[in-house]
Amino acid sequence: MYLVPMDDPARRLTRSDAESLAARFKLLADPGRVQIVYALLESGELRVGDIARIVGASESATSHQLRQLRMAGLVNANRTGREVHYRIADIHVRLLLDVAVEHYLHDHGDHR
Repeated sequence: MYLVPMDDPARRLTRSDAESLAARFKLLADPGRVQIVYALLESGELRVGDIARIVGASESATSHQLRQLRMAGLVNANRTGREVHYRIADIHVRLLLDVAVEHYLHDHGDHR
């Protein structure tokens, strides 16, 4: 297991960094946003309508969630004419969610 040594000041989180990190975790605490992120991770790049159809939500609700994810830097938006395509901004998001899902399934796999 990898642990950050607390005696290395360069590896410690400042209060500001911790608040920013916690805000990102709060964004990912919403089931709809987690579904959107997974849809983008699996598909690479999608339009709002496609994402809404995959996650079973309205385009308006999906657009609102995407705006929050974009403002947090978790997704990028690329406009081509009238179409906007969304994609995950950072590959580390996949690693973070894969570890969280693996942990969840390990603890809850027998309860399904």
